[in-house]
Order: sequence, then structure tokens, then C-alpha cells
Amino acid sequence: MSTVAKDVGTVADRIGSIAEKLDTFIMTECGPDSRVANLRPMEDGHAGLTFGFDVTNNASQRLGSYVLKLAPVGVARRGNTDVYRQAPLLRSLAQAGMPVPAVPWASPLEDLFGTPFIIMEWLPGRIFFVWQPHGSFPRETAALRTLWLQAAQMLARLHQVDWQTVLADWERPRALRDELDVWVPLLRHAESSALTDAGLELHRLLVANIPDDRPIGIVHGDFQPGNILYVDGKANAVIDWELASIGSQGLDVGWLMMLTDGLAWPSTCRPVGPLSCTDLLDAYRHAGGPALANVDWYQALAQFRLGAIACLNVKLHRSGKRADSFWESMAPAISVLFARGIELVLSIPKPSHGARHD
Repeated sequence: MSTVAKDVGTVADRIGSIAEKLDTFIMTECGPDSRVANLRPMEDGHAGLTFGFDVTNNASQRLGSYVLKLAPVGVARRGNTDVYRQAPLLRSLAQAGMPVPAVPWASPLEDLFGTPFIIMEWLPGRIFFVWQPHGSFPRETAALRTLWLQAAQMLARLHQVDWQTVLADWERPRALRDELDVWVPLLRHAESSALTDAGLELHRLLVANIPDDRPIGIVHGDFQPGNILYVDGKANAVIDWELASIGSQGLDVGWLMMLTDGLAWPSTCRPVGPLSCTDLLDAYRHAGGPALANVDWYQALAQFRLGAIACLNVKLHRSGKRADSFWESMAPAISVLFARGIELVLSIPKPSHGARHD
């Protein structure tokens, strides 16, 4: 049986296994005349754990549309595998006025689907996937600039949310050294020892130059136009909070800088975007964004993170364990990501001998 056929069968089996349970749950929550309709796997990139569905009544009238996210079965609940942790995060962000999906139902228990889950409202819009934007997005420079500028402004808005007020009991702030070290094990999946060595050298340089981690606050973890829903060219909501944390907000800024830095990418997989890093950072600054220091270091960290993630996902794709042609297109970028990161760290001015740091 082909890999594609196996994947189709696996998804169909998974839908069948949750359909009846979800239907019973919705009838309990929404009334006996409520039904689940159009249960379907979401777009690629969700590892078969995210499903869209509608709620209808007996007259087939749609009452609402939702997204079900399941935690992976048999995997330790931490970080992006702890799906339930997104429920208090999204609810708190919504209360603070951030445009995020509502979460009407969630559970950390395994009694319903055999794993924790959250159910979010489905929101209209389309993401701007920066490597392969959907054809519905215009390609004129002015229109593209607007999409990116709105992303920077939305990031500034997120970074101004007072986490100690709205999320004081959610998580402890994550230290920068911990953020650095968590990605190192992924380097063992690199296709060559040269890539592994480059990643380790970038990690070494980052560790040797760790800056002040302030400001501390809410970090999305993968903030970019590909995780923003746009409606008619306007940013409507921020989605995909699996990597969110409390930590140094420079992480998000560096990630956004990496995506718009032409030197960070080979020409074969360069993100679509007409802004310079300076333009994007200025938009973030003018919108009140607080994380403006040590941007080169944080971009170098972003280069390290994505390079390490790509090492794993390229291997998974080529082995057939998680086929996704996007990661094949990213394979040539790994060496460039690491090299650009090394260049950025080495360019950071060193404090002069005897300088005071008051």
C-alpha cells in the first residue's frame, strides 16, 4: 500500500473514531436536536490532530462552525503537545481584547476522545502563508506591504497585553537559556554532520552572548502572516498558539525579522514580502511594541530554531513518516539559516573592557 493510501486510511479511521463521540458531546452541550456535520481534517501542517466541523439542527440549519484540536495520544503533555494549555491562554487573551478564537469547550481529561482537547470557534479569513501564498492574495507591492505591516502592528498589540494581570497563574516565564537548549536535540536529525556542526556552532555563539531578556511577556512563538487570518486584506485574528509561552518577547520580533530578511534565505524558498527588516521593526515600534533591543541576537535565535526544526521535519518527510513536500523545499535553506545566524551573532558589538552596565 502506498504512503498516500495509508495516510488516507489513517485519517478516515481517525474521523470515524471521533465522529460518534463528538456528536454525543455536541447533543449534550447544545441540545438533543443538534448534530455534527461536515467533520473534516484541517489543512496540511496539523499532523492529523485538527478537525473542522459544523453544528446543525434537525432541519440542517447551521448553528455554528468550530475547530477541534486533539493532543497526540501517548505523548508527554508539555509545550506544543499540551493542547489544553491553549484554552486558558486564548480565553484570557480574548478578555484582554486580542482577536483570537473563542474556546467554548475544552478538557484536560482523556475520557471523551482518549486525549485532552479544545474546541474553538471557526473564524473567517485566510492565512498568508509566506512561502506559498494563496492565489487570492494580491501580489502588488503596496498590498503585500500592508499585510506585513498589519502583522507587525498586531504583534505590538499582543506584546502590550499585561500577562501578570491576565495570565499570572498560567506559566512561569521561560529563561532564554532554556529556550536555546530545547532545540538542540533536533540537530541530530540533520542530513549531514556539516549541518549538525553549523547548528551547534550557532548554539554556542548564542549561549556566549545571551542578552538581557526583558521585556518579559506573552510570546506567540511562531508569529507571522501565516498565523494571521486576513479578511479582504485586513488582519482579523491570530491563530496557532501551540508554541506560546511567557518569556522574552524579543523571540517574536526576531522570528518576524528572519522571515523578511533576504539574506536569511536561498532564492529557491525566500518568503514573499517586500519589506526590509528596518521597515517592519519601525512599524512594530510605532505601534507601541516594547521588544526593541538586541534584535540581531533574537533573529539569530530564530535562525537556529527554524533550522533545527527543519532538520527534523526534512527527515520525517524523506522517511515517509510525515510526508510534507514543503519541508523538501526547505531543505536547502537549513545551511543558509545557520550561516546567517552565525553572521548576525558575530556582528554584535562587544562591550569595551571595563565598561559599566548600570
